[in-house]
Amino acid sequence: MIRQQLLRRQAGGNPIRVGASVMGWMGSGFVAAVARVPGMEVTVLASDDVAGAFRSFTDTGLPREAIVETDDPARAMDALRRGRRVVTASRSLPARLEAVDIVVDATWSPAVGAEVAHACIRHGKDVVLINIEADVTVGRILKRLAREAGVLYTVSSGDEPGCLMELYDFVTSLGYEVIAIGKGKNNPLNPAATPETVAGAARRVNKNPYQVASYVDGTKTMFEMACAANATGCRPMQRGMTGPQATLETVSQIFALEEDGGISRFPGVVDFVQGPEMAGGVFVTVRVEDPRLQADLEYLKVGRGKYVTFFRPYHLWFLEAPISVARAYLNREVWLEPLDEPVAEVMAVAKRDLRAGEMLDDFGGYTTYGVIDLAAEARRLNALPVGLTPGAKVVQSVAAGSILTWDDVELDEGSVVVRLRRQQDALPVG
Repeated sequence: MIRQQLLRRQAGGNPIRVGASVMGWMGSGFVAAVARVPGMEVTVLASDDVAGAFRSFTDTGLPREAIVETDDPARAMDALRRGRRVVTASRSLPARLEAVDIVVDATWSPAVGAEVAHACIRHGKDVVLINIEADVTVGRILKRLAREAGVLYTVSSGDEPGCLMELYDFVTSLGYEVIAIGKGKNNPLNPAATPETVAGAARRVNKNPYQVASYVDGTKTMFEMACAANATGCRPMQRGMTGPQATLETVSQIFALEEDGGISRFPGVVDFVQGPEMAGGVFVTVRVEDPRLQADLEYLKVGRGKYVTFFRPYHLWFLEAPISVARAYLNREVWLEPLDEPVAEVMAVAKRDLRAGEMLDDFGGYTTYGVIDLAAEARRLNALPVGLTPGAKVVQSVAAGSILTWDDVELDEGSVVVRLRRQQDALPVG
């Protein structure tokens, strides 16, 4: 049991030493979560917001004088040997420190996640991403490079894809036929959402309005389901998925195969549902042909008839990520990684008319949103992955609602994420 392994490390004074790249509420939450975990410590925090990194440590009760700020590996190692914690603006520093056992990226930026993971691979350090955006954008090449380097690359538990993998592994290990996997969206889908339109809601929950808008405009959901698709082989039935209204009572029949009165055109659909009853949870709908198993599942109050849905009513995002960090370090266990063949892509769509010379802003902003489609279709369209849009320069006009192509933008070809994506797209397919 992981708990027993962690308790033994705690008792032996040998906790897992975690270096983390963090951003905002998500990063500080991960630090707070690890502070409660026996046998694990965050020892190094890398962030563009160094003051925020200090607060993340002090909010857990650590005195400020026990924290050293440095970008220098030698000084950082000296501080760690003396029992201090380190904050740094250098995203690569945790990967370069012998006194760090494993590195976590707790951001939602593909550029940051790619840089952190690539640094870990180059320096022989295992890496866990609480960053599905980076995995969807460059996960296949990161997995390949990590394996070649003999290090572990994995996406964490906690976000919807990681929770779905847990359910998916459970039902497939029991031999059930998967018909659909998905999540319950927390809010109604509105692709036109911007930081301005969600400002009130963001203030009420004390969250970044760009981040909240990325939930509402669907970009986050598209990333989540693309990550799950690429890890399981399940596919969207159409661009953007279908997103029906559903409850626990109706979801199984909604996702039944068409021949049985549902909407699923084939086994292995990836989708999402709307409505308050399933919001925040993840589900796997299976087909069970055996009458005996049908009867047992009904008796056990899982469902009725040929189609049954297994539902996890919550996901704890960064709060449960320490479990996959522990499994990765202690047992070399990969929680989630993309298959070798791409399944789905999240394409960039113009949220409004875009003019040459404009710079594209961050997810949930005013310029683009993401929509899922089959990877093969994205390649056919020369569609720009939405993971590469932040900071890209528009070089020719794009009408609102149009899919952006690689030819529509100028990218920073020197950035790690763009270089990795070019390398990934050069991998053989099929």
